Amino acid sequence: MFSHIQDDRAKMVDISDKQNMTRRAVAEGIIKLKPETIEAIINRKIEKGAVLETARIAAILAIKNTPAAIPMCHQIPITGIDVGFDTGVNIIKATVEVKSIGKTGVEMEALHGVSVALLTIWDMVKSAEKDKTGNYPDTKILDISVLEKSKK
Repeated sequence: MFSHIQDDRAKMVDISDKQNMTRRAVAEGIIKLKPETIEAIINRKIEKGAVLETARIAAILAIKNTPAAIPMCHQIPITGIDVGFDTGVNIIKATVEVKSIGKTGVEMEALHGVSVALLTIWDMVKSAEKDKTGNYPDTKILDISVLEKSKK
């Protein structure tokens, strides 16, 4: 089913000749949790603290440090970040918007921000989500995607 591929040609794309443009990307993802965990988050009853506020800060830090985590991403000037959360009965949707003026897009930064926000939520609610065996049968991160990407 899988085949081994050896590729030792890793290199960063040269963007020297590209023009600076206003760039924007929006990404989102979902974390599925137990309904009682969602209620605990909303009512600020999670032992580790304010879950969504912490996840928002984690997303911002992730966006600013994307090149440190994803080797072929360029360091780019981030000019704007917006992180939002919507809650449902058993899900939280994270949406991240990133803006920049530069030579390359910001979709990887937006995806990285969403991913780290959702992982932060998971980390903060682990004790509420574990079953009797220490596993997480109801917890899932789903549907991380780029909703929008633009340049002007």
